[in-house]
Amino acid sequence: MAATETRTSPTLATKLQPGVLAGFRIVVSFLFILHGTMGLFGAFGGVDGQGGTVSFPTFPDFWGSAIPFGTGILILLGLFTRPAAVLASGSMAFAYFVVHIPMGGLWPLQNGGELAAMFSWIFLLIAAFGPGALALDNLRRKAS
Repeated sequence: MAATETRTSPTLATKLQPGVLAGFRIVVSFLFILHGTMGLFGAFGGVDGQGGTVSFPTFPDFWGSAIPFGTGILILLGLFTRPAAVLASGSMAFAYFVVHIPMGGLWPLQNGGELAAMFSWIFLLIAAFGPGALALDNLRRKAS
């Protein structure tokens, strides 16, 4: 290495990664919980803008709210994070392909599926990298 070149320390990235991943996981899962509360509890205007909820156990409406709510709580807590993130990712991929594409074609901006596409990829990332810091999964690993 030349005298004028500088090298970034890999230890800084290694030290920051668990905290950054935890913050990312917590914020995104909180937003996902809010997404589920719209259908289950009529929060934020509900599914119809008037506080309407989805009926139990209609498919895919009810499960399209219950899965984000339940997996969002697990991912927020960092409990069974990887399997919950896989389920969350799959449910959003399902929503994109089964609900959004028939509404307006393949492109997310045309079919209103931006959130479904982003949540799907985000939760796949969390499933691959794990929960980071501040996760109950870390305590479960230490206990076993």
